[in-house]
Formats: sequence, structure tokens, C-alpha cells
Amino acid sequence: MAKTNPFTFVQQVRSEVSKVTWPTRRETGVTTVMVFVMVAIASIFFLVADQLMGWGVSLLLGLGG
Repeated sequence: MAKTNPFTFVQQVRSEVSKVTWPTRRETGVTTVMVFVMVAIASIFFLVADQLMGWGVSLLLGLGG
């Protein structure tokens, strides 16, 4: 790999960063809220699944009461 002059490297980095399409504040907020909603849904799903599997195992092993 060829060595690059540090000044040239900085120019290339600035050029590439200028090509990035940055999200707006609103897009970032909406995405953040959607992540929290999906985390809540997933946590409820796994809670229910864990409770059902625990109930099933205890029923199978005769520990259900």
C-alpha cells in the first residue's frame, strides 16, 4: 500500500465527509423513538416467552404445584 502525505490524507477525508448525507434532527428523533418502541416490544415478547417456557418445563417436571 502506497504511503500518503498527511496533508493529502486530510484533504481526502474532508472530501469524503462532504459526500455524507447527514440525518436531520427530526429523522434522528424519530429513529430514536422507534428504537425504544422496538426494544419495549421485544422485551415484552421475551418476558412472555420466558414465562410460558418456565411454566411448560415446570409442568413437564411435575414441579407445577
